[in-house]
Amino acid sequence: MIILYQYNLMQANKVNVTLDEIINDNIEIENEYVKDIVYGVVTHQNELDDIANHHIKDWTIDRLDKTGASILRIALFELKYTDTPEIVVINEAIELAKKYSDDAVRKIINAVLDKIIRE
Repeated sequence: MIILYQYNLMQANKVNVTLDEIINDNIEIENEYVKDIVYGVVTHQNELDDIANHHIKDWTIDRLDKTGASILRIALFELKYTDTPEIVVINEAIELAKKYSDDAVRKIINAVLDKIIRE
């Protein structure tokens, strides 16, 4: 989540940095799982945003804080592209949102993920 947050912040401010540089600055040892998630979210971000926007009532993902948007994108990516159990994805997303976002964003993340797994 922190890597995606930093990447989005750097991109928004037009800072010339690669995703690999941000990953290397944030993890001490090589971690393929982290890389797979980060690159997956970045690669599929438009698709993930479309999914989120379809399920967010009267709101869009770009209106969430960057941390909350990163958390939601990770959860959506995991639900769509990994075999991580749905309950694990939701619990991790909500725990991250409790720690790094405000209560309103946590509720939005929870509502979106709940709608998606019910479909």
